[in-house]
Amino acid sequence: MTPPSQNARAAFKAYDIRGRYPEELDCQVARRIGLAYARLFSPARVVVGHDIRLSSPLLAAALTQGLTMGGVEVLDLGLCGTEEVYFAVLEGGLDGGVMVTASHNPANYNGMKLVGPQARPISGENGLDALRDLVLEGPLPELGTTPAQVLPTSIHDRFLDFALARVEVGKLPPLKVLCDPGNGGAGILLERLEGRLPIEIILRDAEPDGSFPRGVPNPLLPEKRLGTSQAVVENRADLGVAWDGDFDRCFFYDESGRFIEGYYLVGLFAERFLRRFPGSKILHDPRLIWNTLEIVQQAGGIPVQSKTGHAFIKQKMRLEDAVYGGEMSAHHYFREFGYCDSGILPWLFLMELMGSTGRPLSEMVEDRMKRFPVSGEINRRVEEPATSLSERVLQSYQAQALSMDRTDGISLEFPKWRFNLRSSNTEPLIRLNVETRADEALLKEKTAELLELIGGVPA
Repeated sequence: MTPPSQNARAAFKAYDIRGRYPEELDCQVARRIGLAYARLFSPARVVVGHDIRLSSPLLAAALTQGLTMGGVEVLDLGLCGTEEVYFAVLEGGLDGGVMVTASHNPANYNGMKLVGPQARPISGENGLDALRDLVLEGPLPELGTTPAQVLPTSIHDRFLDFALARVEVGKLPPLKVLCDPGNGGAGILLERLEGRLPIEIILRDAEPDGSFPRGVPNPLLPEKRLGTSQAVVENRADLGVAWDGDFDRCFFYDESGRFIEGYYLVGLFAERFLRRFPGSKILHDPRLIWNTLEIVQQAGGIPVQSKTGHAFIKQKMRLEDAVYGGEMSAHHYFREFGYCDSGILPWLFLMELMGSTGRPLSEMVEDRMKRFPVSGEINRRVEEPATSLSERVLQSYQAQALSMDRTDGISLEFPKWRFNLRSSNTEPLIRLNVETRADEALLKEKTAELLELIGGVPA
């Protein structure tokens, strides 16, 4: 097989594959990824699934062809969620899996998340760079004369059985919940939950649709939140939940329709797990930390900081045997789920918390939001290289800082405020997060000050 265009190099990121379709990631590249995966890792059986993007079935088929040509038996999940690929690997003791998805990236993108045994992520540090080199550099012959088997497999019901077993379903409160998959893949599970939960589910945009009639499902974008928020109010729901396209992240709205930053959910879930597993380790990312640190320390847990990104978090969780890990971007990781992230488990856990406390989400987070107000993640497209931009920001602030951390980008801490500035691992963006100690005016002042210094255009 002839090598693909070198444009494909841009699709290989720090911990997954994401690129413009078909300029950087097409069926030829997908087929070679399958062959390279087979040669590099020598698996016997792997699972392949895909999200709702229109190009995803094509790329998944090409990937599967490469794997089977390399002698690998493939369990084909078809349309599913990223966490269902993880679950299939964990449940079946498989040698690995690949999810074809670009998650929240723009509509002209696609990608892949690769895992090995025990759903351990394959990143640049443990095989992705080597796989990239095999894909891009030189001939990659077809390894098998007769392709291995492809076994169509349904995992939805077994995954839901696993998820529902994590909570006492009979003790969940009788809530009215507005569920908004945003035409992403979560709808395929929500329809299977009918009659299995003591709640009323009101669906919005639940039909999977890769044409993205309302835009790419990404509730982190403020413009994507308004419809869900209004639907919560109009339906007088007790809770709103929205998912991204491959539903490995879920986002929450309180009963007033207010979007609740994922940062504050990390604290809630940390408390939950520390009540069950006292003294355990809780992982968090470096973008926003003060609320999480205070909650974990007061609850007797051990906070552990990790570089942002699912591959880095999962690796660190395994090393530390952390019971739970959370990112402000709404990725939540659980030891009981093979240290993997899920977009379904957090929803169940939150409803469980609402039942056990008798409090709505608004009351559970109100004080924390006042104690540690945040800017929300702000993205900028800049021409200046990230390294020189970071150094320029450091020159302006480092002398006054109490401390500096380079776990991921730069984090500077001051007596009453802190910020993190980092490059995205998946998109050509600079990301800024600011938080203060109970000072909204200072938050606005410092956020505006930093954005003026950073420049660029909103993304």
